[in-house]
Amino acid sequence: MDDIVRQAIKKWPNVPHVYGWLGLDARGHWYLRDDATQAAGPFPQVKGSRLEHEKLLAFIGRNYEHDGQGCWFFQNGPQRVYVALEAAPWVWRLQPDGRLLSHTGTPATLASAWLDDAGRLFLDTDLGFGLLHSLDVEAAATLVDSGAWSLNELPYAQMPARFGFVTHPRPAAAADAAPT
Repeated sequence: MDDIVRQAIKKWPNVPHVYGWLGLDARGHWYLRDDATQAAGPFPQVKGSRLEHEKLLAFIGRNYEHDGQGCWFFQNGPQRVYVALEAAPWVWRLQPDGRLLSHTGTPATLASAWLDDAGRLFLDTDLGFGLLHSLDVEAAATLVDSGAWSLNELPYAQMPARFGFVTHPRPAAAADAAPT
């Protein structure tokens, strides 16, 4: 977390949390969801405006965390902005040398690979659980075929509870509910 963010939290400790205003899609893109977008439908059916400003994306990435209930958020100064997740908290990119990088550019080490009932490949890592970017599935198939990665199978509906994340945080979920 950025130092300036920590300072803002100390200065203004009781700023209300925000829900529904930020979404992370299955390709690792962030979306801003204003009132009109939220009224038009839930994320990801109605995504909102894709964020593309590099410095803003880097700021979000450095201040992206989760609470004890598995709700992911962006700490925007003193305000916690909870994130709606299309699939998982992380989107992984497989590098040509086999390394994994998150959608925020953070490196990770593979712990296990999981195939869901829709054929999507998820990876559990030392950083957390996430979806492999669709552009990297062919390279990952090579790793599976060579025996470098072994696959586990699990229906997607069971993944949030098993890996401890909430796809659509709400005030009650962030305060006291188990991950769903």
